[in-house]
Amino acid sequence: MTVLIERQKQSSTRRHSVAFWLVAATFCVNLAFSAVPTPLYAIYQERDHFSDLMVTVVYAVYAIGVIISLFLAGHISDWVGRRRVLGPAIGVNVLSAVIFLLAPSLPGLLIARIVSGVSIGMTTGTATAYLAELHLGAGGPGSARRPQVVATAANLGGIGIGPLGAGLLAQFAPPPLVMPYLVFGGVLLVLGLAVATAPETADLPDPRPSWRPQRVSIPAHARGTFFAATAAGGAAFAVYGVFNSLMPGFLAGTMHETSYAVAGAVAFAAFAAGSIAQIALGSTGVAPTLRLSVPVILVGLALCAASMWLPSLPVFVVGGIITGAGGGLVVRGSLVAAAATAPPESRAEVLAGYFLGAYVGLSVPVIGLGVATEYVAARVVMLGFAAVAVAAIALSAWAVIRSAAREAGR
Repeated sequence: MTVLIERQKQSSTRRHSVAFWLVAATFCVNLAFSAVPTPLYAIYQERDHFSDLMVTVVYAVYAIGVIISLFLAGHISDWVGRRRVLGPAIGVNVLSAVIFLLAPSLPGLLIARIVSGVSIGMTTGTATAYLAELHLGAGGPGSARRPQVVATAANLGGIGIGPLGAGLLAQFAPPPLVMPYLVFGGVLLVLGLAVATAPETADLPDPRPSWRPQRVSIPAHARGTFFAATAAGGAAFAVYGVFNSLMPGFLAGTMHETSYAVAGAVAFAAFAAGSIAQIALGSTGVAPTLRLSVPVILVGLALCAASMWLPSLPVFVVGGIITGAGGGLVVRGSLVAAAATAPPESRAEVLAGYFLGAYVGLSVPVIGLGVATEYVAARVVMLGFAAVAVAAIALSAWAVIRSAAREAGR
């Protein structure tokens, strides 16, 4: 009997371990699909004569889907289970791929982006909480550091892989507005089916609560930390939003670089740098991570702005890599700080609240930049954005550090 129990325990541990990496891969590819259109915007813009403002609108309506989804469904995996939310979320993004393929006009693009945003809103908090619980089920240490690093790396890494893969497919495997969606949509379909075999990990309440829209239940003494962390995440997402929306236009208009593969590679470099920075500093505390992030992102954005005045593609690439690394540190530090405020029974709900604020940062500033480019030269817009973004990140990071220190001293 003892041997049988031990074998069952080992089997459960292996199953949770395999599921951990399956969910991480699914999280990564789902985020990757959300960024597939990045190097393709130039094609749509040339074909349909979009302005830069319209590109930012097509990009930013995605955040509408995310925000709606976070309000309505981002938290319900605490009640119905992680697997029952993550699987359908992947199916929603497969539907988005179908819309991209069958309706490539402007209305179709807007609808597909909103649908994709709905999928991401269902995924972010759920997958992050799922990874933490699978890690424990696989016999990992009680520390949440490993799943947090994997989750944030999958998030940024996925957003970088999407433009890279789409740019390469568009450049070398035409038709450029078909193959990226076919390939990524097919991979998502396979992963979505595989997720159905993963073990459920959520401790489901009995009786199940009645459905209600998203709300964030944070202990009163921890609210300062949560809101400061969410503001920092929103500022970092605003920086990443520039690389996923206006960056191809900057490359084409200012530096005369029109290669889809190059546009995808530049975006990938920024997001990959963010993932690498997160992994490299995975054991570093919140305060040191955020303190380091500010000078890093200052240098990176300064180089990006300077590259547009020179103009110089190599300087822009280097600046993008440094900016991406700094942004990754901001996201990791702020996400860890926000997650630390979450009661165990509300983990997905609190994480959904964090991403809600972060995705507001992803959309609103980008649309503002799109409007600004209608009236002011792109290089002036980039210079002003860099100054505002650095100030916002520095202030919010300082607020997180101060609030967290105050909580530690209670």
